[in-house]
Amino acid sequence: MNQVLKSKVALVAGATRGAGRGIATELGAAGAIVYVTGRTTHAHRSEYNRSETIEQTADLVNQAGGQGIPVQVEHLDQAQVQALVARIESEQGRLDILVNDIGAEYLVDLNKPIWELSLDRGLRMLRLAIDTHIITSHFALPLLIKNPGGLVIEITDGTAEYNEKNYRLSLFYDLAKTSVIRMAWALAQELQPHKCTAVALTPGWLRSEIMLDHFEVSEANWQDATAKEPHFVISETPRYIGRAVACLAQDPDVARWNGQSLSSGQLAKVYGFTDLDGSQPDAWRYIREVADVGKPADATGYR
Repeated sequence: MNQVLKSKVALVAGATRGAGRGIATELGAAGAIVYVTGRTTHAHRSEYNRSETIEQTADLVNQAGGQGIPVQVEHLDQAQVQALVARIESEQGRLDILVNDIGAEYLVDLNKPIWELSLDRGLRMLRLAIDTHIITSHFALPLLIKNPGGLVIEITDGTAEYNEKNYRLSLFYDLAKTSVIRMAWALAQELQPHKCTAVALTPGWLRSEIMLDHFEVSEANWQDATAKEPHFVISETPRYIGRAVACLAQDPDVARWNGQSLSSGQLAKVYGFTDLDGSQPDAWRYIREVADVGKPADATGYR
């Protein structure tokens, strides 16, 4: 990226692991100052109860060439989010990129009807996956719109086209991921008069830390997971969506995407970036044309 975002300030809300970590790292590789937030630090674990920390993410940003600033934030706590934005304004005087990536996938119960689901878990997921985005945007956008060219990226799972036609695992998960897409569209209407842009963006089948653990593999031998799930052949690293975000952030014509639902694979074809292995996985086309219609797993022509 040649430090093209060196003068830019980004906030990646939910950068502890997964897509958020990949996005923060690639923004750092492009030279940005990146505030990375989450609940898990070296001294405290969130309810995810996993080892990844925001300090580790900040270190990755620094190693990539940017400036990573870890800040522990509970994004459901309005006072904490307000204080975070006040700190960014005090220290940097601006905010150019907001990435809302907070979710709660660990709460998803798959393939059960609403009457068999835990209301407590489901409603908690909606709060973490939707309310956090709204609260963060409420406090962050007044700073972002002070300068034209600001960018808001709402991270979700699935494109608008796919989610409109396919039930997404459970009622709560379906609501969460489709709501975020609509949220991006709504924010686009409000940001356009300020010459700022909002989009929804989805990765494909993400090789997150949680997914790799689920298949009992590492990034080094991830292909071994295809013995359990052959369609995992189309999967991608979190850095792939990170490169999509970095490309959007440096695009002088990014307003052309305002309000749209985008995917990492789609943007790879437009901007020409690749995943770490040099491939360009197009997961949502693969899922639609291969996995969902029962064809044997074969990523030929899709990555």
